[in-house]
Amino acid sequence: MNRLDIIKAVAKVLTTKGEAAKAVETAFETMRAALNREEKVVISNFGTFRVKHRQQRQGRNPKTGQQVVVPPRKGVRFKASKNLLRS
Repeated sequence: MNRLDIIKAVAKVLTTKGEAAKAVETAFETMRAALNREEKVVISNFGTFRVKHRQQRQGRNPKTGQQVVVPPRKGVRFKASKNLLRS
């Protein structure tokens, strides 16, 4: 399932596909903004998104075998709700 599939599903509930697209994009943009502020995003019965800080580490170029420093960075982690995959 991708973004367009979500929009089509929401459009079945709303009156137009344009309104559905706006609703879905607004939801995603709100989540993106919260994660940029390093806030936790909790969606009941779905899961939790949070920012994870990764430390600097030593890596290796697989082509040359040369040691390289991988800089610190941020990533997004998702933890599924216990209710997400229940039948």
